[in-house]
Amino acid sequence: MHSSLPQQLANFSYSRSKLIRWCFERSEQAMLDGSQVVITICPALQETAVATGAGDRAILIENVMGGDVEPVADVIPVRERWDIGAGAPLVLYTGTFESYQGLDLLFAAASHLATTHPEARVLVVGGNPDQVAAAKAAAERTGAPLVFTGRRPAHEIPAFVSACDVLASPRIAGTNTPLKIYSYLRSGRPIVATDLRTHTQVLEPGTAVLTPPDPAAFATALARLLDDPDERRRIAAAAAALAADKYSRASYLARTREAYDRLLGAGAASRPTGGSGARGETGPVATL
Repeated sequence: MHSSLPQQLANFSYSRSKLIRWCFERSEQAMLDGSQVVITICPALQETAVATGAGDRAILIENVMGGDVEPVADVIPVRERWDIGAGAPLVLYTGTFESYQGLDLLFAAASHLATTHPEARVLVVGGNPDQVAAAKAAAERTGAPLVFTGRRPAHEIPAFVSACDVLASPRIAGTNTPLKIYSYLRSGRPIVATDLRTHTQVLEPGTAVLTPPDPAAFATALARLLDDPDERRRIAAAAAALAADKYSRASYLARTREAYDRLLGAGAASRPTGGSGARGETGPVATL
């Protein structure tokens, strides 16, 4: 269960129809009711599963391995390729340009940052060509120090992370944890994120700088980290420790094993006992 269907209708502004929302709610409930194991990927979704009556069949397995990718063999010269000075303070955003990601907040924060740190740059990785063109035009009008790369292959992302000083996650809507947060925790770079459930269900105090979803506050947090290398190192170290303690590969595999144990146990209980090798017509089902 990677998301709640009714919530996604709101996140993507798909429709305000009460009938369509009701259909999605009923579909989600039917899938949960018909499953023997429900795997959720964040605490908020676990609570959703519990609220629908599936709590005894739900298991939380954060998608901690999904954001890790193998870096390219040859290091990409990120700063050189996008004309960013070797010593320029650099903030990085990676992801889509959907409205819930909070890019308007980040772009406004970049404008604030330009007044206190004119040498700083905000590197934005993602977006389709039309989205990038519109954002670039707006940045030129406001003088925001934004640099756009468009979409890049996943295996290049580690090079972008290595090139930056601070990672930004300005998400403003939804309750799912951004997939990139888990790899960000292990990256060796500090995170600035909005102080909303989407982040706080994973990020703990001291493992990131959490700020209200306000451009000035977000810019202040970015500036604070850019000015203090010691704090950057301290926060990044705390984030790595959190990742090792709660969001490790070992923890991911252990929970996955538990899900399969539950599923196989439920399947064995549902199979008929008569006859050697007899099997039920309906096998176990998992919602993923």
